[in-house]
Amino acid sequence: MFFGTNQPMWFYQNPIDFRKQIDGLVVLVADKLERNPTSGQLFIFRNRQANKLKFLWWDNNGFWLCYRRIEKGRFKLPEPTDTTLSLCKEQLNVLLAGLDFTQQGYFDAMTATYFY
Repeated sequence: MFFGTNQPMWFYQNPIDFRKQIDGLVVLVADKLERNPTSGQLFIFRNRQANKLKFLWWDNNGFWLCYRRIEKGRFKLPEPTDTTLSLCKEQLNVLLAGLDFTQQGYFDAMTATYFY
């Protein structure tokens, strides 16, 4: 994705009504998350079935709204709560790959000692 990866990313864990568009999500960010929607931070929302995500962020002079739907299966998401989780770039990539982004370590570190 092309937003600033150094900006904080916030995942709102409670499912939202996916009919909400930019204006509805901006109000949700300001009221429920108590954050500035024009801060340049990325806000991520999920639907009830956990097969769709929406991404909202401000870029200089306007909002971006992106939508991700997986065709089979569901995203591995934590139980819905009214809280937000802070994500790093690696966790976002793991989430978008359909893996559990809440796990601490994704792969064991390896060192090659034998080459063909």
